[in-house]
Amino acid sequence: MHWSSLTALALVAPSTALIRFGCSQLTVQRVDPLVNPGISPSPHLHQIIGGNAFNISMDPQEDIGEKATCTTCQFSEDFSNYWTAVLFFRARNGSYHRVPQVPNIGFEGSNGGMTVYYMQDGLANYQQTSKVTAFKQGFRMLIGEASYRSKQQATRFRQITYTCLQDLGTRFPESMNFPTKPCPAGIMANVRFPTCWDGKNLDAPDHMSHMAYPESGTFESGGPCPASHPVRVPQLMYETIWDTSRFNDKELWPEDGSQPFVWSMGDHTGFGSHGDYVFGWKGDSLQRAMDSACYVNCPTLKTQSVSAMNKCKYNEVLVDEPIDGWLDSIPGNPMEGMKMK
Repeated sequence: MHWSSLTALALVAPSTALIRFGCSQLTVQRVDPLVNPGISPSPHLHQIIGGNAFNISMDPQEDIGEKATCTTCQFSEDFSNYWTAVLFFRARNGSYHRVPQVPNIGFEGSNGGMTVYYMQDGLANYQQTSKVTAFKQGFRMLIGEASYRSKQQATRFRQITYTCLQDLGTRFPESMNFPTKPCPAGIMANVRFPTCWDGKNLDAPDHMSHMAYPESGTFESGGPCPASHPVRVPQLMYETIWDTSRFNDKELWPEDGSQPFVWSMGDHTGFGSHGDYVFGWKGDSLQRAMDSACYVNCPTLKTQSVSAMNKCKYNEVLVDEPIDGWLDSIPGNPMEGMKMK
């Protein structure tokens, strides 16, 4: 299935709320205010999008929707921060190069970043009729585990996947591990968050246990939330397109033909993929959108141009270290002790 087929059907189908929008890069640094608040540097590198109130600690008492002065996201009332690990290419000679991010379909011209979705129902459900409760000020969550290296471990989380892009419209099939062959248009990393909230806690010590998956079925099938987590919230989803195509020369790949890509925490399997989220929508704007007739675009929300998205920056250098060009090691050296194949 291609994204173009989804948008075409949306033009003729009634809908309630599914919003899809691009966010340009805000910063790329070795900080993680959710898992390692106040610590600089954090163990591994992250790429971050969203509002410029991002900082090393992200105090949950602060309303970042009011504190931020700009956002890299298309919807200019969204000052949330979203982040993931960073993808590197490991060359045959043992050096590393950060893989650049490229904009998704519809967001051409944006500076890398990601595409973000908030959905009431599954992506292919053009009706989007389920009622959801928007996240609250101070809410944050994490999905995925950076230390996981096996499929058995990773099955704990639903729908953290990869798509080997034949072109930018490719959406299927998805795999839990890194693609094993060169992908003509790059690799899309997909992160979908749980959709059932306990209705009480804005966070949890592990940043996950206040959230749950449906007790039966799936989000896409409309499965009910468990009694312990009865509040249905929008499904948050990230799509990040990593332009691995420039590294498709098999002469650069390991001699045994194994795939050469590795996450910034030293994961060469793909099973350690994870995503972080700190809510920062201004006022009631997200709930207003979820209650409106929005599909992809949303007339009840304020939007900004790609050039305005690209202008928003987080200029503080929290960790001064090389992250671009050919490197002897990944920042933080998570691959230390690992041998080249």
